[in-house]
Amino acid sequence: MKPNDGLRFKYERFLSVSSILETLQALRKSLHRTMVRQEVALLLASAFALVIMSSMASAAVVEHTFNVENVMVRKLCYKRVITAVNGALPGPTIQVTEGDTLVVHVFNKSPYNVTIHWHGVFQLLSGWADGPSYITQCPIRPGHSYTYKFTITNQEGTLWWHAHVSLLRATVYGALVILPKSGHYPFPMPHKQFPIILGEWWNGNVIDIQNQAQQLGTAPNNSNAFTINGRPGDLYPCSKKHTYKLKVVHGKTYMLRIINAALNSQLFFKIAKHKFTVVAVDASYTDPYVTDVVLLAPGQTADVLLITDQIPRAYYMAARPYVSAQNAPPSDNTTTTGILIYDKLPYTSPVMPRLPVLNDTPTAYKFSTSLTSLAWSPNWKPVPTKLDEEMLVTIGLSVSPCGPTNACTGVPNNPALRLSATMNNASFLLPKSPSILQAHFFNVKGIYTPDFPDQPPLKFNYTNPANVNNRALSFALQNTRVKQVKYNATVEIVFQDTTVLGAENHPMHLHGYDFHVVGQGFGNFDPVEDRKKFNLFNPVIRNTVGVPAGGWAAIRFQANNPGAWILHCHLDAHLTFGLATVIIVENGPTPSSMLPPPPPDLPQC
Repeated sequence: MKPNDGLRFKYERFLSVSSILETLQALRKSLHRTMVRQEVALLLASAFALVIMSSMASAAVVEHTFNVENVMVRKLCYKRVITAVNGALPGPTIQVTEGDTLVVHVFNKSPYNVTIHWHGVFQLLSGWADGPSYITQCPIRPGHSYTYKFTITNQEGTLWWHAHVSLLRATVYGALVILPKSGHYPFPMPHKQFPIILGEWWNGNVIDIQNQAQQLGTAPNNSNAFTINGRPGDLYPCSKKHTYKLKVVHGKTYMLRIINAALNSQLFFKIAKHKFTVVAVDASYTDPYVTDVVLLAPGQTADVLLITDQIPRAYYMAARPYVSAQNAPPSDNTTTTGILIYDKLPYTSPVMPRLPVLNDTPTAYKFSTSLTSLAWSPNWKPVPTKLDEEMLVTIGLSVSPCGPTNACTGVPNNPALRLSATMNNASFLLPKSPSILQAHFFNVKGIYTPDFPDQPPLKFNYTNPANVNNRALSFALQNTRVKQVKYNATVEIVFQDTTVLGAENHPMHLHGYDFHVVGQGFGNFDPVEDRKKFNLFNPVIRNTVGVPAGGWAAIRFQANNPGAWILHCHLDAHLTFGLATVIIVENGPTPSSMLPPPPPDLPQC
């Protein structure tokens, strides 16, 4: 793509409306000579109304029904019951066009509490529909229902939806595809488009696995397999017949909408002998970036163009984990596969790609830092340069007292301690009733405290490997501390990884917003030298950023969406441990910048 293609697209997108407006202006000059001013005004008002109506004509109400229920499935030679939407894994793909209103009726027919989060959707003035349990709503209890309703505004690309209660996200998820209102992309139109959803599979009941982990104060057991579109692939037992297959035609360009729906694993993804052109991540367009490997943290998405230009035969697509954690138990070192088949040819032995090794941090870092945003593309916005809020937030694992039973196993040789997590020495504790957004909206006291620190209360050499032996740094008290900011404030957050229990790459996700990733690096963040390297022109725009293991990542955003928005690690185990806080954005000065009251059927605790 040529350098100015994105800029050209921005103007072509509005060409038809601009032409109409120019015609109207010419008509105004002509009419002014022959008609009275009032008649001209009436004609122009009618004409402009037609323009506005024509620009809104594509908006629609897209309606879905989600039946969340238990179903029996067979994978890896075992039959077991899972909780899924409409009996499918993954659940239904939702396709909308920017400007559409999405209405989803959720009927909870499962034995568990459930909510649905629309990952990456801004929820402008519809924060009640965001979905995280005890943050914007109480869970939908078994036998009850709730209808999510919101409008997709200023977004196009690939997002996804998933459960936001306990480990149900392991099987309750699906793709959310937002098509451009113009019908065009800032790159050549692909021949076809396919969602590729990467996931994790447990042979046991994920709720039981989580309950056991919480009782023992340790991380949940590793998954038994990874999946592509719900299928483990033929490297796993009893899975060959059900491997995902993607049939393509030689010489065409396809768009793969790749989503990492795994709970606790970042994943490398490759297709043997093929290259990708990354054109968007997290529903934000990027400068075209050519690569043979994609790295996605849990929660992240990537739109890539795939040209089928190889010798017609069969090729494996494969994903395996990127493991950055130090001093951690062995991870699930397995590989999920699908098969790319050219021209419906029969195949016997697909070609396998050479995947990065588990701890290939250089490859992971290169991919993440090579992405830049496509300036002037649809919904692109410049980087805030004048800052109202500057925060340095340390993140990592910690420990806390086990409890009265002292039966924990999370900390070796110390049954009195359990694993927890910390952001600026605070381990986040979810409230039980009401939700934080309800407490904020109705001014209910005692649910949270607005005193989340802007800086680490304890300053030390955050990335010193010797920290793992310093018990004085290991403890973090549980509390519900939030950060409160004014409407329209510009916010910078520097996430600093720590080595208190070992360095690890943490995917940090902010609800209600996307943000500019203005810088990343290793070691301790240097506010003078590292700021000189910030990209303030076209940094990548995301809703989930991987903070390098033993390093830092800096993000910026404008707080123009009132509500209560959880900021958390998208590794499910770390969220459970308390690696989270909430950013409360106050109402603005006008009705159009104020969050409306909650819907009357909002679930109660």
